[in-house]
Amino acid sequence: MNLKYLMIISVIFMSTSYSQVKDYELGTPNLTSRNYNAGYYDYSDPFSVNFKVSVWGYVPHPGRYNVPQNITLIDLLSYAGGPNDNAHLEDLRLYRLRPDGTQELLKFNYDDLWRGEQLLDESREIVQLLAGDIIVVPGEPRLYFKDWFGITVSTIGILVSLLTLIVVLNQ
Repeated sequence: MNLKYLMIISVIFMSTSYSQVKDYELGTPNLTSRNYNAGYYDYSDPFSVNFKVSVWGYVPHPGRYNVPQNITLIDLLSYAGGPNDNAHLEDLRLYRLRPDGTQELLKFNYDDLWRGEQLLDESREIVQLLAGDIIVVPGEPRLYFKDWFGITVSTIGILVSLLTLIVVLNQ
């Protein structure tokens, strides 16, 4: 009878815990400009005009950026760590607020920006970002073999645990 209760308790309280390693840059001062926890990054230049822009989506460091006025879209994506493996590089989006209060959506291909090629429509060429711009790097998660393997092993483990519980309770 004690074995039944032990099995029930172990199945109920069985959980997997994940640990997270925090990266620290060696040699940086205590008042570093990069705040990893809040999603706010300060790359401002004290000798020029600075403004705030946002980067959302599939980049390693999404968030709000305080940057100098001469920054380009490719520079901002570099500050954000570049697009990750799951990003759709042919569909970068820039949301810009016009002076009349309406919002403008501009789409870009990362490869065209990276190579410095002219964009198809001259009016859509972005040399510099403006205050309040929002860059969205769309994408979707991709599952690789190790991901599918982990899901399969976890599912089999849960099913074996439940089957064991059923067998023990029926005895």
